[in-house]
Amino acid sequence: MESLTGSTTDQAPANPAATDGMLAAQPVGYWCGLTQTAVTRHLRDAMARIDVTQPQYWVLNRVNGGPPAPSREEVVAQLTHLADGPHEIARVVDQLLHREWLRIDDGQRLHLTDAGEAARVRLRELATEVRAVVHQGITDEEYVAALKVLRRMVANVEGNETPGAL
Repeated sequence: MESLTGSTTDQAPANPAATDGMLAAQPVGYWCGLTQTAVTRHLRDAMARIDVTQPQYWVLNRVNGGPPAPSREEVVAQLTHLADGPHEIARVVDQLLHREWLRIDDGQRLHLTDAGEAARVRLRELATEVRAVVHQGITDEEYVAALKVLRRMVANVEGNETPGAL
């Protein structure tokens, strides 16, 4: 298959042991999936050690993201696409209410409690620590270049001519 840029590279089967010279022919989907699985597992394992889940972190960040304070329904609608199932975020809201990291006001809006804010700050620190491990040996310039390539690939397959708008 010829690319739009005029160069051709045959697609090779996924090979975790591919040498640098073989990488251009490797399937990006395989490597993106492998990366997502490894990074997500590493983050979730780190969070589990302090008895928190990644979806709980998402909810704490979303509730902190006001004003105005969001309702349960708004949080569920905004985060369900990230979750493992359609009911996970609603359950997480219940967990955080039970833990007293969230409270509901008279207008049915969610707010962080002091304990919830302390947990969110600690999780932010943990996420920063995990990011440092993941990014070890990778400059910010390399990271930005990798994301630009991935963003362009998404634009290519979705027909979006403005990859920065994704």
